[in-house]
Amino acid sequence: MPKYRRGRINDEMQKEVAQAIRNVKDPRVSGAFISITGVDVTPDLKFAKIYYSALTGDKKEIRQGLRAASGFIRGQIAKSMNLRITPELTFIEDGSIEYGAKISKILENITVTEDIDSIPVDIKEKKIIEKGEDESDD
Repeated sequence: MPKYRRGRINDEMQKEVAQAIRNVKDPRVSGAFISITGVDVTPDLKFAKIYYSALTGDKKEIRQGLRAASGFIRGQIAKSMNLRITPELTFIEDGSIEYGAKISKILENITVTEDIDSIPVDIKEKKIIEKGEDESDD
């Protein structure tokens, strides 16, 4: 199967899983704000890894709720997508959003100062030489 077809299936599966999660009545899942960050379907379309991120709620409870609702979600996917085999779903927590928020917070706390005394001597000399060369070109 060509890679572009598998990519299209991954994208469509991501949309359908996100839609199906909204219809889950399990309070562990419906009470949490869950975002589907990616889907990776095996080439034979028998298994799918669903990557998710949850902003609120207990992570262990959400994982158990998704595992319990995987049959319902799989049934919704089977109804909405025209696939010969509906893949078995495995939910994997994706920590990239939390990691990105952590990096963003660190970057916000960095302050830049233009204090000439804090610059090492060799860099000061290089800047003075560069400024001198720039002035002579005018």
